[in-house]
Amino acid sequence: MKGFRDFVLRGNLIELAVAFIIGAAFAVLVKAFTEVVIEAIGKITGGADFNFDNWKPGGWTTVGPVLSALIAFLIMAFVVYFFIVKPYERAKEKYFPAEPDAETIDPNTELLREIRDELRSNRV
Repeated sequence: MKGFRDFVLRGNLIELAVAFIIGAAFAVLVKAFTEVVIEAIGKITGGADFNFDNWKPGGWTTVGPVLSALIAFLIMAFVVYFFIVKPYERAKEKYFPAEPDAETIDPNTELLREIRDELRSNRV
C-alpha cells in the first residue's frame, strides 16, 4: 500500500490530472470559439457556408467533421502556443534564470574558484 500511496501522492501525477481537466475544459472553449470564428468568416465573405458537417467531396464520404476538428485543433494550438507557452517561457526566463552549465563557465572564474578552495583548505 505504501507504494500505491507514494504513486498517487507524487506531485507530477497531480499536475497531470489538473492539466488533463483544464485541457478538457479548454477544448470546449476553443470549440465554441472556433464556431464563432467560422460563422464570422462566413458573414464577412457574404454568407459563405463554412459548416463542414455535411460536406461530401465527390459524394464519397462525409469529411466535414474532420475538417471542423482540424480547424479547431489549429486554433487551439495557436492559442496555447502564443497565449500560454510563450508567456510562460518569458516569465520563466525572467523570474527563474537558468544557471550556466559547468561547460559554459568562464575559465577564469573556474580558476579563481580553485584558488579560493586551495586557500580555504590551507587555513586549517
